[in-house]
Amino acid sequence: MRAVRVSEDFVPVSEFKAHAAQWLRRLTKTGAPVIVTLNGKPAGVLLSPRAFDELNEQARLISAVSEGIEAADAGRVYPSAEVKKRIRARYARKAR
Repeated sequence: MRAVRVSEDFVPVSEFKAHAAQWLRRLTKTGAPVIVTLNGKPAGVLLSPRAFDELNEQARLISAVSEGIEAADAGRVYPSAEVKKRIRARYARKAR
């Protein structure tokens, strides 16, 4: 995702409503988010589907890492042999 440029990527809501299709085409072409303003203040951010998916993937990864750290801190850890055994068993059930 390209960095936001205040001079190019901020648009008043009235301008966005009047030319929504053009702004959507620009979003698709540049990949840069569009910040829609209301009364001169940011009111919303329009992202491309790809950028939205990337943000969701990053959030899921951060959440999984955080959960893993919490589990390790709480002592919920397993030897690698046990983990491998559980994974093999899970895949064996799915293959049936």
